Amino acid sequence: MKATRVPEIDGAFLFEPTPYADERGFFCRTFDADVVRSVGLDPNAFVQDSLSRSARGVLRGMHLRSGAGEAKLVRCSYGKIFDVVVDLRKGSPTYRNRAFFELSDESQLTLYIPAGCAHGFQALTKTADTSYRIDRPHDPAEDVTIAFDDPDLAIPWPLPPAKVSHRDREAPSLAEVLKQKES
Repeated sequence: MKATRVPEIDGAFLFEPTPYADERGFFCRTFDADVVRSVGLDPNAFVQDSLSRSARGVLRGMHLRSGAGEAKLVRCSYGKIFDVVVDLRKGSPTYRNRAFFELSDESQLTLYIPAGCAHGFQALTKTADTSYRIDRPHDPAEDVTIAFDDPDLAIPWPLPPAKVSHRDREAPSLAEVLKQKES
């Protein structure tokens, strides 16, 4: 497994596994504490694993946590997703930068998203399972949602949104969220 910095988002990494393939399929390690530690992250900081299943076109995002934020490792364990990260950490050298990724069961890439970054994705296949490893327990009171179709974000979603939650559909703009964070 190797780790590569994501140049558009300071502190973000892609972890690429080394699959061992044969006539049966493949085997690969999707998490390696030593590799995580080698890029300055604490592998023991992750306290919760979650899984979402989405149908083609389902869009989830853009989400982040208030307070101390939430760092996470994200991987598409089945199917394929278009994944988006937006750096919303004031003072970050990549503040307001966006980065786009295609995560899939074929690549088994894992994306590390630092706390303070907004995250969202869209399922590109009939079924897409997305795995999350999160660095603190979820607290719904700290959930922040930004409009996935905000023109300030200009995210090039590859498909028309098939299904979007009420919360995501009614989310405020990036400007409104940033204004609330300042007050």
